[in-house]
Amino acid sequence: MKIAVASGKGGVGKTTIAVSLALAADIPVQYVDCDVEEPNGHIFLRPVLDQCREITLTVPEIIEEKCTGCGECRDICRFNAITVFGVMAMAFNELCHACGGCFLVCPEAALVRGKRLLGILETGQAGKIRFSHGILRVGEAMSVPLIAAVREAAEQEGGLIILDAPPGTSCPLIATIIGADYTLLVSEETPFGLHDLQLAVGVLRKLDQHFGVIINRADLGDGKTGQWCRRENIPVHLEIPFERGIAEGYAAGKPLIHCRPELLPVFASLLKELTS
Repeated sequence: MKIAVASGKGGVGKTTIAVSLALAADIPVQYVDCDVEEPNGHIFLRPVLDQCREITLTVPEIIEEKCTGCGECRDICRFNAITVFGVMAMAFNELCHACGGCFLVCPEAALVRGKRLLGILETGQAGKIRFSHGILRVGEAMSVPLIAAVREAAEQEGGLIILDAPPGTSCPLIATIIGADYTLLVSEETPFGLHDLQLAVGVLRKLDQHFGVIINRADLGDGKTGQWCRRENIPVHLEIPFERGIAEGYAAGKPLIHCRPELLPVFASLLKELTS
């Protein structure tokens, strides 16, 4: 089973919830940090990493001796990753989305398959939890293929998978939650929290996926997030209060249920509810 933990807004406690769920599991579990631009689950779980591999995209390289500058590869590329100067094509691989169309249309077989580094995939063990995350190369714009690689590696091992999604409602979020059995949206009682929650709910409804909400720092703000969820018949599974001790624990890299051990059975019960 796959449970995604997501949020429209960053900084609302998404990783806090995902880590707590993984720690509360009493069955084999994998924690998968799909926030490849800024992974931070390792700060709380402190895994012993045992594997690392590079993830690359296949991009075209021009064989000058064969290229006639016909422009077929340029014309099929919707991302302008190939242009033609005089009688020879030139590839700008940072723009390439690796669709492979240029290889199919080149009449002279003047393209060979090169590689562009996307980032690295690291896996390891954090106690009973199997851990994995991706780290996007600095300057790389395409995070979705790396997220797909991180998910694929975890799904090969199976069991309960907790997917820690990147913030926002764009392609990286969708690449993380697509195919999940349930998504927990983490929000807060602020106008920004409600606004971004509504955007995320819109995405999940478009995808026709099951979801519910956890409200973090629930006793701060205007209370409108909870009111809106009730009007929309969206289940609110848990409300976590704001406490200085929790904030200090987060700043020190301590998981929530280590700061508040009485929440361990709460998360275990939530996990049992979602997996039953």
